[in-house]
Amino acid sequence: MGVNYKEVLNFYKDKSVLITGNTGFKGSWLTYILLSAGANVTGYSLKPPTDPSLFVLLELEKEEGLRQWYSDIRDIEGLNRTVALARPEIVFHLAAQPIVRESYKNPVDTYFTNVMGTVHICEAVRLVPSVRSFLNITTDKVYRNVEWEYGYREIDELDGMDPYSNSKSCSELVTHSYIDSFYKNRNVAVSTARAGNVIGGGDFSMDRIIPDCVRSLLDAVSNKQSEAFIEVRNPYSTRPYEHVLEPLFVYLMIAAKQFEDRSYAGCYNVGPDDVDCVKTRDLTDSFCCLWNEKNEGLRASWNSKAEKNAPHEANYLKLDCSRLKHTFDWKPRWHIVDAIEHTVNWTKIWMEGGDIKAEMNREIEEFMKVSDECLI
Repeated sequence: MGVNYKEVLNFYKDKSVLITGNTGFKGSWLTYILLSAGANVTGYSLKPPTDPSLFVLLELEKEEGLRQWYSDIRDIEGLNRTVALARPEIVFHLAAQPIVRESYKNPVDTYFTNVMGTVHICEAVRLVPSVRSFLNITTDKVYRNVEWEYGYREIDELDGMDPYSNSKSCSELVTHSYIDSFYKNRNVAVSTARAGNVIGGGDFSMDRIIPDCVRSLLDAVSNKQSEAFIEVRNPYSTRPYEHVLEPLFVYLMIAAKQFEDRSYAGCYNVGPDDVDCVKTRDLTDSFCCLWNEKNEGLRASWNSKAEKNAPHEANYLKLDCSRLKHTFDWKPRWHIVDAIEHTVNWTKIWMEGGDIKAEMNREIEEFMKVSDECLI
């Protein structure tokens, strides 16, 4: 039958939801979707981490239905007060230091945020009996990556190498410990979701390939150049790229399903099929080609930029999502070319001063339509 995402969104009407890290890229999209679904959302996050930021562009702070708290996930007392006041039924934990290269520069802060931040939200959930469903969002990089050609499964060893990946492995272990120690005898279902590399409109993060493409376009416009030159750090690395709507709707589905039936709680990989696990050069090629098709005045091209003494990053990584498929009769909705095309469309509209909310609504509706077609 497939997953009916319209029914998933209907579940959230009037539900009380707390999101940590909701001012980031994925968090802003998730907040926007939940508010559109009629949920009562509490956000707990630092100020938007980039300038520009999707959170600010959408003016989410002004949206009815959102109570926003600007604070640090490392502040356990502030977090406990917020969760106790909000009394959420559902919690999505996205707050993190999410960049691999940044974790080499600031490993202590990365571990403090990603490990102790998880301890803090797990503790806050433990202390508030209103929570029925809790989802910790981690990453595809939690696995001990031996660069094999197979997708990693949920039963494979957790042991990320770099400080970011390892800290998210630890976040998984913290969550599992709290499940075994505290949650088993409570009416709360807890899962972790390990998502692949997300792309989409509104991502302005550092050290990510699509935001790097967008910054190159902006620099070209600023310098009145007719062509943007994108520098690609690791063109031959393979990643499970997917549009941001793919994992977000899976998060919403898991949290809703386990709210109603605790047997759905567990660990889930969220990624594309093998055909959409592509090299960074191919992703950038597609971005440039689609951009050039839609823009006559500003062209885009890329070249490889080798770095001396660059910190280690995995060359090959993909996920086996069989468990998600079999448990929920799920499958990915958009191929990588679809994901890039929507990202290019969003970027073009934003750069031209257009209506990005209308574009996001269009993308969500199109994604839902594809979901409906999967039911036939």
